[in-house]
Amino acid sequence: MADTDREKLFFLPFNTGDGGHWLLVAINPFKEIVYYLDSLHKDWTTYPAMKTIVDTIIQTVRAQRKIQVPKRKANNITWNRVECPRQRNNIDCGYYTLRFMKETLLMDRTDIPSDYFDEYRCAYYSKDQLDEIKEELCQFIIELQVL
Repeated sequence: MADTDREKLFFLPFNTGDGGHWLLVAINPFKEIVYYLDSLHKDWTTYPAMKTIVDTIIQTVRAQRKIQVPKRKANNITWNRVECPRQRNNIDCGYYTLRFMKETLLMDRTDIPSDYFDEYRCAYYSKDQLDEIKEELCQFIIELQVL
């Protein structure tokens, strides 16, 4: 990572492995800020494997930048739980995760407000909003010619 990446968010779509739930983690590794978007609205501590991966990413960036952090401050990562749209079933989490990424990219921001973006704030995504992201995913796969 170059210094030009200092003001960028890196997206980590994360699958919990316990039934296949997807959620989004957006990381600014230089500022050591993590934005956590879960359409089931669970606390980030529910997923210890996710925390381990994020900790490893931050430690790797520290090592690349030759930053030494005292042991007592090694876990000084700021976790921001984002109040984002909630899914109403047990199958749409992947589409929610994709939509969170899309909306964040469209906003061209280096942070995510704790109450999500005003332009996209809603309690739930509509069928049309989910269909739109499904269509975009299908188009992407077709263009890649992976099928």
